[in-house]
Amino acid sequence: MHKRNRWFVTVSLIYGLLGGVVALIHLSFPGLIPGNVARMHGHIMLLGFILMFIYGVALHVLPRFSGNALYSERMANWQLYLANAGLPLMIAGWLSMLNWLVLVGGAISYFAIVLFGINMLFTVKPNGPWR
Repeated sequence: MHKRNRWFVTVSLIYGLLGGVVALIHLSFPGLIPGNVARMHGHIMLLGFILMFIYGVALHVLPRFSGNALYSERMANWQLYLANAGLPLMIAGWLSMLNWLVLVGGAISYFAIVLFGINMLFTVKPNGPWR
């Protein structure tokens, strides 16, 4: 497995643990964590845990299923950097209640999703006619 894909899976598990801790703290001691905890928890779990795991597995498996090499290793590397820059910015924005920070982090995270989509579309494209 490519080192980058291993990073995606590892970071995914860390986000999963973080999201669980955030939920437990918020349920046990309401008000201890400032900001919009529900949105923060939801995004940690969905973008951090689930989507990062999908990224890592899909970048490893889909090229093999399609019989093609990954379209762009460089694009996948940038996806890793952007995805892991965007989500922490969103979390910081919700903790500090700064909507502009959530917006910047969300835009960066979305750009990582776009890179993934483009990379996968060109990776799984058929070599011949569609069947």
